Amino acid sequence: MAAHPLTVGFDLDMTLIDSRPGIKALYQELSARTGTFIDADLAASRLGPPLEEEIRHWFPEEQVAETAALFRELYPQYAVAATPAMPGAREAIDAIHAAGGRVIVVTAKYEPNAKLHLEHLGLDADALFGSLWAEGKAEALRKHHAQVYVGDHIGDVVGAHTAGALSVAVATGPCDATELRNAGAEVVLADLTEFPSWLERYVAGGAADGGDGAAT
Repeated sequence: MAAHPLTVGFDLDMTLIDSRPGIKALYQELSARTGTFIDADLAASRLGPPLEEEIRHWFPEEQVAETAALFRELYPQYAVAATPAMPGAREAIDAIHAAGGRVIVVTAKYEPNAKLHLEHLGLDADALFGSLWAEGKAEALRKHHAQVYVGDHIGDVVGAHTAGALSVAVATGPCDATELRNAGAEVVLADLTEFPSWLERYVAGGAADGGDGAAT
């Protein structure tokens, strides 16, 4: 057995969940409450980075913290029920558990709201870490000795590589397959429905015991 069992990290937004419908509804409500124009479709199309980065597109700097706090307060009411799991998300998690591995979710999302999504959708993660982005995700990945990190954004590729993990990218978010490859992702999948078969090859190649196993 390996010193550390197979551990796979996942991003949340646009990797495990399709948060666009809920986020769009939430930005529409935020716009109505603040009287500030927000292009909700545009905002929902570029999920991944920390919330404050998006808020800065619509509000002056002195209002960013207050507006982000309101966004997070409204989040459970407007964004959770409207958000489905991405195709293949449950099967990907189940495949890791069936291989004797662990699943951790590492996301830039505010952790209490991320937890609501996992609970609402019944996505069985072994650990959850929120408010981490790009290089910052490496902190949690290293803590759990994650060999693989799966995400949809070039920031997730950076997080994986900073942690010394294999970057598996899914082209289901704002970054297309070419952009993800150019950022250095070792594996690019169309979506998570392709993940179980990739994982089977990865484990068979000895990756869980420290081998290479990096399928392309």
